[in-house]
Amino acid sequence: MKIKSVEIRIVGLPLVRPFRTSFGTQLERELLLMKVTTHEGAEGWAECVAMSKPLYSPEYTAGCQDVMERFLLPAIFEYGDIRAEEVAGVLKPFLSHQMSKATIETAILDAQLKLEGISFGSYLGSTKAEVDCGVSVGIASSIDALVEEVSQYIGEGYRRIKLKIEPGWDLEPVRVIRTMWPDIPLQVDANQAYTRNDTDLLKQLDPYNLLLIEQPLDEHDVLGHAMLSAAVNTPICLDESITSFEAARDALALKATTVINVKPGRVGGYLESVRIHDLCVENDIPVWCGGMLETGIGRAANVALASLPGFTLPGDTSASSRYFKRDLTTPFVMNDGRLRVPTAPGIGVDIDHDFIEEITTSRKIITAPVQ
Repeated sequence: MKIKSVEIRIVGLPLVRPFRTSFGTQLERELLLMKVTTHEGAEGWAECVAMSKPLYSPEYTAGCQDVMERFLLPAIFEYGDIRAEEVAGVLKPFLSHQMSKATIETAILDAQLKLEGISFGSYLGSTKAEVDCGVSVGIASSIDALVEEVSQYIGEGYRRIKLKIEPGWDLEPVRVIRTMWPDIPLQVDANQAYTRNDTDLLKQLDPYNLLLIEQPLDEHDVLGHAMLSAAVNTPICLDESITSFEAARDALALKATTVINVKPGRVGGYLESVRIHDLCVENDIPVWCGGMLETGIGRAANVALASLPGFTLPGDTSASSRYFKRDLTTPFVMNDGRLRVPTAPGIGVDIDHDFIEEITTSRKIITAPVQ
């Protein structure tokens, strides 16, 4: 497959409600969208999950566009005919920048699968027609506001609730939600907000029958997570620490985690995600698909990934309406707490081109050099 051109757009998509975590509050989702056009006539789409500021990871939207234009895309163009399976190897000399690399690989894979008439799910190894939906609840302005929001999501049929926590907003919110809904699958996500000195505090979450505590310590403190895992009864799940297959392998060997959150953008793409999934299946470790406030473009691929057999816990695979009044694709609508896995070729959803035009703040087309 030969790439003819790559289009990079920056769009601004307002959120239904502010989403607050320990690394900031988002009112709007700034996104980098990529469209790859091939000489064979296929178009492949992807979104970059990096945020506008380097708060969740070192990558950020403007930086991703810069590294793509300066280094990553020229390397892809120079390679010539390419398949998605070759992208990681071509881009390996450029250190890190997993989210940028994942965007390029995904757009190329979408175009490739459309040419071959294969859906994302079939290509990745899907075994389910539907996936269970979980929802991530940001840090609320008050306990009453939290209860109202969680009540809404449970009423809509979500099968798992995830509460964001941070020092000062942890034990009481969990106690209240667990008391009100004693049987709902419940987990918490700290986004690195705690330190090793908070072990006794985190142990106080044990009585609430949580599915897991997600990324309580700094992403680099793998040893600290191993020590915490030995001290608490609630399973520890790693998120930001898992940046590759090798990182997952080593974290498991150190017993720093007993559950892994797989985010394709964070690990460099869906092919690396499948490798991590397979590793966890071999080690009897449950995995689930995390979310980064994706639009339907990224959500379609995430739902396909979440339909692999090792994804045994509900992920952050919410309906489109959880975040957006209007999505960039045909909206994902939840039915009985589940989303259907797209079956059309590629990511399998229709792009709302008119809406994307409306919210585009910048657009650039990069044409591949003639070889």
